[in-house]
Amino acid sequence: MAVITAEIAPAAPVSVPKSPGFWSGVLQRLCRDPVALAALAVLIIIVVVAILAPYIAPYDPTKGSVIRRLKPIGTESYILGTDELGRDMLSRLIYGARLSLIMGVIPVPIAFVIGSIIGIVAGYAGGITNTLIMRTVDVFYAFPSVLLAVALSGALGSGLTNALVSLTVVFIPQIARVAESVTTQIRSLDYVDAARASGAPAFTIIRVHVLGNVLGPIFVFATSLISVSMILASGLSFLGLGVRPPDAEWGLMLNTLRTAIYNNPAVAALPGVMIFVTSICFNLFSDGLRQAMDVKS
Repeated sequence: MAVITAEIAPAAPVSVPKSPGFWSGVLQRLCRDPVALAALAVLIIIVVVAILAPYIAPYDPTKGSVIRRLKPIGTESYILGTDELGRDMLSRLIYGARLSLIMGVIPVPIAFVIGSIIGIVAGYAGGITNTLIMRTVDVFYAFPSVLLAVALSGALGSGLTNALVSLTVVFIPQIARVAESVTTQIRSLDYVDAARASGAPAFTIIRVHVLGNVLGPIFVFATSLISVSMILASGLSFLGLGVRPPDAEWGLMLNTLRTAIYNNPAVAALPGVMIFVTSICFNLFSDGLRQAMDVKS
């Protein structure tokens, strides 16, 4: 009796769609947020203008003339008018973006690195180490940000470098507290306990299992501090504790133009408008980034 065998063709491989990585998903969700994209576009324009200031500013920002004092907006050859010393406001706003962005942005990444290290070490170590570190951080955190920045700048003296140091010290405790809180939650998860039980060193556990889960929330919180840093930096310059004259900086320009608010309020308000626009754009972009990184939503 003949046996008939049927040859079965191999099944075609089933293609499984590859899910995007975390950061790819964040970028995709961020690109679908028109408000965040618009805020980012404005920030990019401000940064580019600040970088190209020597090439696009129509006049020397420090050169003035008594006969051109407080020209109104729309004056011929002076689109945004002139300040109390006859200096072109457009040129000073363009150059002022440089120092304002430096004072507003630089302290946050430095505080992000230092505060993250302090908070992660405290959160992972726990016990007496956590208590000693976080109670020391709480001493600085207890002071309002404005008061602490003014006190540190007053003790160190005016100047760009001292203002940057003061703002960095202000933000380190805030970032450290967020880092400690997130790390404490991650430390008690099963995969961290398994890595600890396998004998992995603490540094390896932090680098492999902890950093990837805590840096995202800390980074989002840090980006929200840039707008606060912009306002605090402008406040220090307004009080004479930041940039020194005749350098152009938006907070310092507000200080020098405060006497002209009754004679030419539109010109006097221009630095404040720039501070507001830049700060609100940083806030909107930070909110968009936070929503994009929230996988549950």
